Amino acid sequence: MKIAAQGLAIVFTVFLIWFGLSQLDYVSFFKVKQNGQDLETALGELIWDEIAKTEDVVLNDSLVKTLDKLINPLCEANGIERDSLKVHIIEKDEINAFALPNNHLVVYTGLIVDCKNQQALQGVLGHEIAHIENKHVMKKLSKEIGFSVLLSATTGGKAGEVLKEIFRTLSSSAYDRSLEKEADITSVDYMIAADIDPKPLADFMYQMALENQMPKEMYWIASHPESEARAQYILEYIKGKKLKSKATITEKEWQAFQKLAEQQ
Repeated sequence: MKIAAQGLAIVFTVFLIWFGLSQLDYVSFFKVKQNGQDLETALGELIWDEIAKTEDVVLNDSLVKTLDKLINPLCEANGIERDSLKVHIIEKDEINAFALPNNHLVVYTGLIVDCKNQQALQGVLGHEIAHIENKHVMKKLSKEIGFSVLLSATTGGKAGEVLKEIFRTLSSSAYDRSLEKEADITSVDYMIAADIDPKPLADFMYQMALENQMPKEMYWIASHPESEARAQYILEYIKGKKLKSKATITEKEWQAFQKLAEQQ
């Protein structure tokens, strides 16, 4: 009886330990989430400060306000706090847009000029916003560069070299295929919720695929492989859905927006 009682006591003790551990919030206990957020904030500001020093940041009021007009319906219809996004326009012929840590979204004037219509641009913007909202940016950097290396960028030493590597990674290479697809589909959902036709996003993908020799300036295209396949699964996803096509700005405003971007 004594041995049986000891056995039951051991089992009960093990159960209590297991139950206690199962209730523990490891993220809060070890402050992993907080540390990760602090790192993301520091990285985002460091990278953007470096970009602002070396690139031509567009501050033209008309360009900035029109881009905001195109982004706002995506945010409003999908419960995204617009003020949480730090949107920047860079004067550059490269066809590119990319997300940085801490909710920075960078758009090159080359992308604005290249898009055939406002819906295509909104689809690309939605794709990058999805990377931000789904926390893909830090996942990509942690996987490809490493948490400890990222941390070193905020603590001195070889910070400049690390920041250059981070910028290169985010601006000119694709995410994992699963994350790219998630961002594509999330962007389509954003557009549908905002009554914006998502088909032009698929058209933009096909436009990429049809380029036999893509110029090196077309970074958003070159860094997002299998464009035709992506266009196909976007079209498959929206098949049978009731789509509305409400232009955010007039055609005249769109053309003026592109012309102004080209003149920068």
